[in-house]
Amino acid sequence: MKEKKIFIGIDVSKLTLDVFIHGMSDYFKVENSSQGFVKLLERTIQSTNFSKQDLFFCFEDTGKYSKLLSVFFHTEGLTFAMVPALQIKKSLGITRGKNDKVDAQRIAVYAYEKRESIKPTILPGEQIDKLKSLLSLREKLLKHRTAYMNGLTDLHDCYAEGENNLIKEVQLRMIDRLNNEVEVVEKQLIAIIKEDEEMYKSYKLIISVSGIGKVLGWYLIAYTANFRQFSDARAFACYAGIAPFENSSGKTFKPSRVNAIANKQIKTLLSMASMSVIQHRGEFQQYYQKRITEKGKNKMSTLNIIRNKIVFRVFAVIKRETPYVNLYKFVA
Repeated sequence: MKEKKIFIGIDVSKLTLDVFIHGMSDYFKVENSSQGFVKLLERTIQSTNFSKQDLFFCFEDTGKYSKLLSVFFHTEGLTFAMVPALQIKKSLGITRGKNDKVDAQRIAVYAYEKRESIKPTILPGEQIDKLKSLLSLREKLLKHRTAYMNGLTDLHDCYAEGENNLIKEVQLRMIDRLNNEVEVVEKQLIAIIKEDEEMYKSYKLIISVSGIGKVLGWYLIAYTANFRQFSDARAFACYAGIAPFENSSGKTFKPSRVNAIANKQIKTLLSMASMSVIQHRGEFQQYYQKRITEKGKNKMSTLNIIRNKIVFRVFAVIKRETPYVNLYKFVA
């Protein structure tokens, strides 16, 4: 990244933005609104006497509270980094006390210290945002449906046949309604992907890989920003929490393990994909059985290897722009 001369840290909250300009000890507060964004930019340029091109803004990714700010910066052509809160927190080391001003200052210091490696944020686009919102809605609907289904199970376990029929009927109606709503959301997900030629092309390529179904395909398109957000399969495997890392110090060596920091939903879907492919005759089933029975390896570590193989194959078909060909079925 071309080094910027001025680094500005912003602490984002629901109603306000606390702003700290690094190197100038200049702090001010504006509203978290369109009018506040304009004041923020005007005040920063006035205080620093630099042009917009020389500014670098950094703030935590706080979901909906930081979304409008990121869209404003993108529209104005400003350079900014929207960083996960945990990433900033872990980089600070031991800290004592906090308030909005201190948080803004710490974010500005973080941006300055990481200026050689920090990457500007590029917004994925409106269609990707829609996909993520719909997937989030689908998760909520499924959780509610599961809750009602568990409620029916409790009725069968705790009451005699015929008791509490009203409670049972209400929950059955809710389950039926939620099934319909999930179907509506899924149809919209498919429609959005089909409307975009590049996304639909990627979708058809990735579902050609063994173990990738429609749901995992939607998540891969959405959370890779149609494979523009991650440089390679290894980077995405780290994001999904399936990439193993060495754990050793001096003469002490421990088995490589995955990190708990992950996109849990994608990790779960990849786990389901890996368990699915070993249930069917093919190279993954053969690999799994050979590693478990002949080599005595751990089942979970073997499944994690399969998860990684699936991810690497997905990125390979996207790079080649050709569907995956299962050569195993041609073996006699």
